[in-house]
Amino acid sequence: MKQAVQLDPIDRRIVEQLQADASLGSALLAERVGASSASVWRRIKSLEAAGVLGATVRLVDPRTIGRGVTVLCNVRMRSHDSGPCEEFERYVAACPEIIECFSMSGDWDYLLRIVVADVDDYNAFLMKRLLRQPHVGGASSHFALAVTKYTTALPI
Repeated sequence: MKQAVQLDPIDRRIVEQLQADASLGSALLAERVGASSASVWRRIKSLEAAGVLGATVRLVDPRTIGRGVTVLCNVRMRSHDSGPCEEFERYVAACPEIIECFSMSGDWDYLLRIVVADVDDYNAFLMKRLLRQPHVGGASSHFALAVTKYTTALPI
């Protein structure tokens, strides 16, 4: 397990601000966190090097691109050997509909978050692709009715 990086109050404010709006310029960011632009730039580079800050991305509303249905799918593997699990994880990584995958404890082996256009689209994905993976033993699907909370920001 990775050791937690110790953040001072300014680093914390920088991370909080960037989680809310990664497009902030260094001058505005420096003003908001109470530091100089040069100091903020150095701190950002240090936070990137430490792995605290990752890629800068823009979030897309799935409904606006025809992916308005979110499905949480539990997957059970036929085997828990490393080979089948690694093969399944490679399949997941190559599948654009699967936007998150968690290896789980408990009754199910994986939890997938899948975005699709509609129920028919999901049915085709499930029956023609996911359940045809040789190491998948079963799946249980749960359709999200509404999003009551969504954030990418971590508590700092």
